[in-house]
Amino acid sequence: QVQLVTSGGGLVQPGGSLTLSCAVSGRIFSTNAMGWYRQAPGKERELVAVFTSGGSANYAVFVRGRFTISSSNDRRMVNLQMNSLKPEDTAVYYCNANVVYRYNAPPTEIWGQGTLVTVSS
Repeated sequence: QVQLVTSGGGLVQPGGSLTLSCAVSGRIFSTNAMGWYRQAPGKERELVAVFTSGGSANYAVFVRGRFTISSSNDRRMVNLQMNSLKPEDTAVYYCNANVVYRYNAPPTEIWGQGTLVTVSS
């Protein structure tokens, strides 16, 4: 079964850095957009950063200048480098990918299981 395998997350002090990684595991035809969302307790899941099918990176306003998303292997892998972390960045971070399983099949959204990032002293 196709899965998104994630790594990273953990406890970091304010101002610190952390890197999240996500890779598509399994057979697919192609990947369109791929990126990261996050969800804090009591809040809706929100976009953090995404690498689009056009090869550009889009960021939420609240992370611009602090986070950097990168992609490799035809967007089958993305990294999220998080710098200058703030307590409000504390959330469960989810990898997301829009993939095509086979030629001419409609795109499908898949999600990783999430990793907790805690920014605290």
